[in-house]
Amino acid sequence: MASAHDFTFTTIDNKPLDMKDFAGKPVLLVNVASFCGFTPQYAELETLHETYGPRGLVVLGVPCNDFGAQEPKTEPEIARFCQTSFGVKFPLTAKQKVIGPDAHALYRWIADEAGEGATPKWNFHKYLIGKDGSLQGAWPSRVRPTGPEITGAVEKAL
Repeated sequence: MASAHDFTFTTIDNKPLDMKDFAGKPVLLVNVASFCGFTPQYAELETLHETYGPRGLVVLGVPCNDFGAQEPKTEPEIARFCQTSFGVKFPLTAKQKVIGPDAHALYRWIADEAGEGATPKWNFHKYLIGKDGSLQGAWPSRVRPTGPEITGAVEKAL
């Protein structure tokens, strides 16, 4: 598969989500969890969504329980938590594996594109996918969504 646009997810409310629908828009892909020290980053991800969404950025949260079992909730519970705790309006997928042989195909593609060292090491690992579906950047959990590294890359991608 040639680009991120070749993959599909299911949304948190069980609808199909085709990455090709985001062609022409940059996507910030983030594996998220409700019980992580980085969980407050949901607020900054929502800020990015509100700030750059009107200009084309898609923030896409991918709940996962791969790190420290920090996302044990069901999809309806995750959606409710994100909405009530952080006012999240950006799209969320159904819960996925993001590491290992059972990882979602898009995350396996990222590992193929950028090497195993580029796989998420913890929750709130961020990838920027360009308008053309190519991998444009990656940042570990500690890099804040509204920090200059990410906002600069988003500005450039827009």
